[in-house]
Amino acid sequence: MSLPSNSPVPPAAAAATPAPAPQRGAVDLAAFAQQSGAAGALAGGGVTGSGAGAGTTGRWVLDVTDVNFQQVVEESKQYPVIIILWAPSDAANAEVAADLAALADEAQGRFLVGRVDVQEYPAIAQAFQVTGVPTVVALLAGQPAPLFAGKASREQMADVLSQVLAAAAQNGITGVAPAQTGVDGEPAEPAEPEVPPLHLEAYEAIERGDLPAAEAAFELAHKQDPKDEGAVAGLAQVRMMIRTTGADPVALRQAADAAPADVDAALAAADADMSAGQVDDAFARLLGLMPGADAETKETLRVRLVSYFEIIGQSDPRVAKARQRLALYLY
Repeated sequence: MSLPSNSPVPPAAAAATPAPAPQRGAVDLAAFAQQSGAAGALAGGGVTGSGAGAGTTGRWVLDVTDVNFQQVVEESKQYPVIIILWAPSDAANAEVAADLAALADEAQGRFLVGRVDVQEYPAIAQAFQVTGVPTVVALLAGQPAPLFAGKASREQMADVLSQVLAAAAQNGITGVAPAQTGVDGEPAEPAEPEVPPLHLEAYEAIERGDLPAAEAAFELAHKQDPKDEGAVAGLAQVRMMIRTTGADPVALRQAADAAPADVDAALAAADADMSAGQVDDAFARLLGLMPGADAETKETLRVRLVSYFEIIGQSDPRVAKARQRLALYLY
């Protein structure tokens, strides 16, 4: 994703004491945590807001400090954490942070946004090797992955976050982040969300690579509670993982492009698109086959599209657009 270059890092960040030099493109988070003393300070604690600014722009927004940094890293083993390194006084930075907060609210805890004020906490900026702000990085299981720097549209951010969530699911990181504030903006209760036993069983099966067991657990959870949206989404995700295991995504897309009327090839290529976070491509590929298709083919395409809607979430704006097109072709 190509985005504009970011603004210069404020002098305070540039003057930070250098952290141990990590491998290029990676962040030595453990070394930073030891250097800051955060690990001992928060051993066994939960993630909570820090200061009046935490959560004021969203329920799933946390201000990251030298004190809670290590705990945030640890929590990224349960759910994705999107770190924005920013300068709050800058309007462009504030706009990016606000958009991320809004997307986090829409996702209802599928990821947490962690805001790092690079002027207040230059050592964290140094650990992430930040050269400009805003810079946005994903944390998955304690490992950083640079996402983008500078300004981006809400739609671009949603595309990137879809890829992050897909990667997280592939690695069994499917927990729900605790809300940092309540609906009235007051600090939320620090209780951890309870994961249903069958969901936990499915997550553990994914982690050990037993996808059929994960599918069975989600199926049973859905059978016991047909309104369990998490089970529906998890089942759709696992079934897509089963379909794409061992497949060559490049070959699947080439086969579909070479035979545009081949429904089976299109379905396989759409799975490859979704697995890579290319949501719009997957939707367009299947919706493009709807005009002129017979009733049986339309139903096959509809079922697959609905499973994709469950995976990325009904609140995603791309789902609303795709549903409108689907309805036109069906009715």
